[in-house]
Amino acid sequence: MANFVLVHGAWHGGWCWQRVQRPLAREGHRVHAVTLTGVGERAHLLSSAITLETHIADVAGVIEAEELHDVVLAVHSYAGMIGTAIADRMGGRLRHLVYVDAVVPRPGESWSSTHSRAVREARLAGAEGTDDYSLAAPDPNNYGLEGEDYAWVKRRLTAHPGHTYEATLDFDPQRVASVPRTFVNCVRPALPTIDAIRPRMADPQFWGGAWRGGAGAQVVELATGHDPMVTLPAELAQLLLRCA
Repeated sequence: MANFVLVHGAWHGGWCWQRVQRPLAREGHRVHAVTLTGVGERAHLLSSAITLETHIADVAGVIEAEELHDVVLAVHSYAGMIGTAIADRMGGRLRHLVYVDAVVPRPGESWSSTHSRAVREARLAGAEGTDDYSLAAPDPNNYGLEGEDYAWVKRRLTAHPGHTYEATLDFDPQRVASVPRTFVNCVRPALPTIDAIRPRMADPQFWGGAWRGGAGAQVVELATGHDPMVTLPAELAQLLLRCA
């Protein structure tokens, strides 16, 4: 039996993993879909006090409270920041770290570091105009969603805590690289704010060479958009099972 901890990206919630949770649980595994503070069913907690460290503590708290070891930690999009921090601080509790079309930062970078100036300025201006310094949810057509999938995601997306956007993360790449890693590259359509991350996965010098080293890294491509847990849940579940 494996322990899966699934962490959604910005504007989402633990709900987005429903279609992946079921096949994992059917195989007899323990599955925890974390909802980060201030979003999803925890949207009532949204405030300007929420930071990246709040969200790191959310995930670390699940691992600690559930006494989980040999964890397959799957992190989507923005949550790549969180997964990197958990691998740095709690790497001994992880079996595999799966970046699902996610941010893979360099030390000292933020979620916003690889975004265009126009995107950064628009998001920060939007946050400044809110009482709780939050980022408004985008239209899910950015994720390549259509029909019932589009409607299902659109009605569930919530504003996201804005102080997570420019928060930087310091970590030791060698320590993170001691955990086996997979990057799930979602390319149909590719989300522009992840485009700057994709070349890093093929760069032998990324993390000073540590990405290619350590316990090993692989890239797996899925022919779908940014939310594969919605559009290709069976395929993503099988990928996670292989990582276990």
